[in-house]
Amino acid sequence: MNEDQHDTYRRGRERFLEIHDEKALRTVEGLGDLGRHIVEFVYGELYTKPALTDRDRELGAVVALTALGRSSQLPQHLRASLKAGLTPEQLREAIMLTATIAGFPPAMNAMSTLKSVLADRDRPAAQEGLPEE
Repeated sequence: MNEDQHDTYRRGRERFLEIHDEKALRTVEGLGDLGRHIVEFVYGELYTKPALTDRDRELGAVVALTALGRSSQLPQHLRASLKAGLTPEQLREAIMLTATIAGFPPAMNAMSTLKSVLADRDRPAAQEGLPEE
């Protein structure tokens, strides 16, 4: 990796962690060269451009993943959307709108995924196996 690639990867890694979490980064980095390209290009290049906010990017990701039926990546982007400031109601509306173009089956799957993400987010720490305070 040359110096420019190293800087882009470092910048992408930092940006990735602003959007997602360590667990997600480990998963992506575990993909080897593919993961490196994702971190460098998506997060080191695209996610550092100023034209869109993280909220805008995540809304676009949720809509695209819903339309394409990419359920394995959807939970991570739903969590990132909430972190970026989208509300559950806004995410529901985006999924409903996507159904008008992409169809009801992928929207049904996305709505179910959103319900699970929200339930996980709202679950008390004691139910997650963490000690109570």
